[in-house]
Amino acid sequence: MSQTPNDPAGTTHQFQNFASQAQPQKSGPSVGVVVGVVAVVAVVAILVVAVLALG
Repeated sequence: MSQTPNDPAGTTHQFQNFASQAQPQKSGPSVGVVVGVVAVVAVVAILVVAVLALG
């Protein structure tokens, strides 16, 4: 009455198919790019305010 244990993770063939699938491409800019642009805009705004306040 011995049975082969059932692998809950699936078969090797199923795993190989999963692993060979390409990762989907993200749409839109990455978070790092957005944070960088916001930081540059903030620095430019601070410089403009400082020049107008001194002038």
